Amino acid sequence: MKRRALVLTSEAAGHPFRRSLPPHVATARFPADVEAADNAEARRAWRLNGSDWRGFLSAYCASLVAITVFIT
Repeated sequence: MKRRALVLTSEAAGHPFRRSLPPHVATARFPADVEAADNAEARRAWRLNGSDWRGFLSAYCASLVAITVFIT
C-alpha cells in the first residue's frame, strides 16, 4: 500500500468508497481458507428445498386468484 504524508486514502483500493476507509477497516479479517469455508456453509444454508418452492407457489397462486377475483 502506498502511503503519502498528506494523503489519507489508500490508492491501492479501486473503488472511491474503499479508498476512503481507514487501513484497519479495509484489510482482510480472515484467512482465505476460513472465508471459503464460511462461503460454502452460507451457500448450503441458502439453497431452496421442496417446502420453500411449495410455499412460494402456494402464495403466488393464492395472490393470482385473489387478484383475478378482484378484477372480474
